[in-house]
This record gives sequence, structure tokens and C-alpha cells, in this order.
Amino acid sequence: MDRDQNGAEGARVLIVDDEKDFCDILFRVVKRGGFTALVAHDGEMALEMIKLGLPEVVLLDVRMPGMDGIEVLKRARKIDSRLPVIMITAYSGVHDAVEAIKKGAYDYLPKPLDNNALIERIRSAIAERRILSGNSHRKESDLTRGRIKKLMGPSASVDRLVSEITLVSGSNFSVVIQGETGSGKELVAQAIHRFSPRSDRLMVPVDCGAIPETLFESEVFGHEKGSFTGAISSRMGKFELAQGGTLFLDEITNMPLSCQSKLLRAIQEKTFYRVGGRQCVHMDVRLIIATNKELNTEVALERFSRDLFYRLSEFTVVIPPLRERKEDIVYLAQRFLNETNEELNKDVKGFSDSGLELIRNYPWPGNVRQLKSAIRRAVLQSWDWVGPENLVLGSMPEAMSNDLSVGKREEVWNGLSLREIVQKATADVESKILAKVLRKTGGNKAKAARLLQIDYKTIHTKIKQYGIKLYPEEE
Repeated sequence: MDRDQNGAEGARVLIVDDEKDFCDILFRVVKRGGFTALVAHDGEMALEMIKLGLPEVVLLDVRMPGMDGIEVLKRARKIDSRLPVIMITAYSGVHDAVEAIKKGAYDYLPKPLDNNALIERIRSAIAERRILSGNSHRKESDLTRGRIKKLMGPSASVDRLVSEITLVSGSNFSVVIQGETGSGKELVAQAIHRFSPRSDRLMVPVDCGAIPETLFESEVFGHEKGSFTGAISSRMGKFELAQGGTLFLDEITNMPLSCQSKLLRAIQEKTFYRVGGRQCVHMDVRLIIATNKELNTEVALERFSRDLFYRLSEFTVVIPPLRERKEDIVYLAQRFLNETNEELNKDVKGFSDSGLELIRNYPWPGNVRQLKSAIRRAVLQSWDWVGPENLVLGSMPEAMSNDLSVGKREEVWNGLSLREIVQKATADVESKILAKVLRKTGGNKAKAARLLQIDYKTIHTKIKQYGIKLYPEEE
């Protein structure tokens, strides 16, 4: 086999044809050319594989039952406009060729195929795709920066996040993304991957809390046919799917300790075996980890492997909760209102003053996810302006609920505006939580800041603002 001079060796080539015998022939040709061959026997299966980002080049038959090749091409271009598609047909008519090129095909080849010519076309297509990706990297980075701010907000906290994403994405460092549920951890992971040199490969997500302990090895490392009851065929695991790309381990603290040790071994050795397999698989993935807990604390409580913690935490990104990003709350609320207006074909004008104050000062324990749900429901129920009566915010945190209990309502509400009530309740909640965490950490402000996922400066400011006493002698 000739060595690939364009660095395309191992690239994934998807063969789409309803004739299984022809697929088998093409499969062998593609493998001999040094590529990884994938097969789909109909358009729907091909589009699902393209949505997953699996192929780097597609060999697509024009004439297929059901969805024909031209329709598949058209839909594939919408999913990935830079994906090269080489059309193949036994009917070498001019009309088919013109139609395919008009719809965005990279090239058009008639059957019977010249195998050498096909391999050269595949190599050229991969080289061109990678050159285009490289030339557009800076423009793509600028677009991605703008996209993050558009999705998360204009605050200084988001600016800091963008800077950290830009700093770490070009490296191969493992990254821990720490933030409350609903704060946008997966969005940040996607941005890091998109900025990285691995962006032309997959980012494969793994929900660590959703995999039973008994199925962990099979899900993550794959298995061979017959390796256990129910293994009716061989299957690639998440590590193999992410080969050359990024593996995103979401909510990793939900992973059982026994699974953590297996994961650590694979990461350290950069190799693993499928369940029931005898062939060692070499691993080339970048790891991004998300957690809504403080990993240091989980290690101290012996709920997370200390060795795995040291191996994974090469760089940490902390996403501040939405309640600390007031500027983003109003921006995001307006964005969600505009999007829902468009979705429902409505013309809700905006937020009333009292509605805006409630949105700005509510603590949003569910973060961006909760805000989006609340705004969508409010727009559905509104016809003019969104007010407090349209905003269903769910139950408040326990401390806030206690402050607004029946016995204290009159005292809290008497003579105060809605804004003042919410501000007072929020301040009381923050003060109580800060005092409790500081007592737990023995007055260690740095540790308390880490546990609460806030800046060290912020905790100093709030201690002073609320007059919190760290030690009994201060009283």
C-alpha cells in the first residue's frame, strides 16, 4: 500500500449504496487505500452517521430506493457544508452529473470504477477539506468567540470564560468544567473542542450517571460478539468513536469508584481492550470533564479517586452561576423571549418593569436552563408584556421560603416594593449559605469560595457586605 502523502491515512470514508455486494467491494478498496471504511445501505442511515460527524468523505450512489442520492446529498450539505461527497452511479448521464454538481457534490464517478482514480479522489477531497478547515481556523475562532457571547451573555464573567477557552483549547490538556446544573457546561465543552486542532473529529459525550456499573466497560471500551449474553454483534465503545477527537465525560462524580479505576488505567496506559477482545486498542483522545460538584471536596470525602482527580485536572474552568451574572440574566431573558416569539409566531413586546425586576433579582437555582423554561412559558401565556403574573419560577430555595413563610410575610412585605422584597430575600439566603459554608470550612475563605464556585474576591466582598463573623471572638 502506498503511504498517504496528504496525511489522510485512517480518515473515515462512508460508503452509501443499497447494493450490499458493491458495498463489500468498495469496502475492501477503501481499506486497501489506507482509510477507515464505514457503510450505510440507505439514505436515512447515512444522514444519521453524518449528523454524528463520523465521515470525512462520502461515496454516495445516485440511484437508491426510497431517498435517492441527490436528496441525501442535499440534506448532507445542510448538516455539514464542507463535507465532500463523491457521487457514484451506473448511469453516467450528463443530467445526473450536472444535478449532482449543482447540489454541491465534490465529484462524480461512473461505474465501473477505476479503483486507483477513486482513491486519488478520496485523498484529494480529504486534503482540500483539511486545508479549508485550517485556513478558516482564525475566522472560525472569531465566530466561535462571538457565538459563545451570543449564547451566554455580554458580562465580564463570560469574557473571562472566552479567554480561558481560547487559552486552553489549542493544547491537549484535560479540562475540568465546574458549574451548577444548567449553567452551560456542555456549551463550554463544545466551544473548547471547536477551537481545538481536533475539531475535524468527533466530540463524543458520555453521561456518567446513566451507565450502570455492570455495563460501563462495554459502553466505554466496546465489546466483541459473543463476549456476554446479548452481545449479538461487535460494538465500538465511546473511546473508539472519539478516536482522534474529544471524549466529554459529563457529571463524572456520578461514576462509581470501580469504574473510575478502570478509566484511570486506560487513560494512563493510553490503551484498552474491548470486552472479550484480545487486540489492544491504542487511544488518542482529549478529555473534557464536567461536574456540578467540587472535585477536591469529593476526593476528601472519598467519593472520587484521588489519582483520577490528579490525572484529569490539568486545567479547570469555573462557570459562575447565573445569579452572579446580572447583566447576562436580562440579556438572556430578552433573547429567549425573541426566540419564543418567532417559534410561536407571537409579538410579545417585552417585559414590564416589575417583570424585569423579578427576573433580574430572582436567584435562578436552575441557572440558564430554568430561565429559558420560565421565559418560554411566560411568552406562551402573554399577549402584550410579560409581567410577574406570567412568570412561574417554581419553588424558592429553602432559606428563602423560610423567610417568606406565613409568620413573616407581613413583616417582609410591609411597605416594600417587589424589587425590595426579592433583593432582601436573596440577600438573606446568600448570607445564611455563606455563614454555613464558612463554618464548615473553619473560616477558610479560599476553600469556601471553591465550594460555592465563586471568585475569592466575591466571597471577601460578601462577607463584608453581610457582616458575617468568621470566628466566635469576632462577635
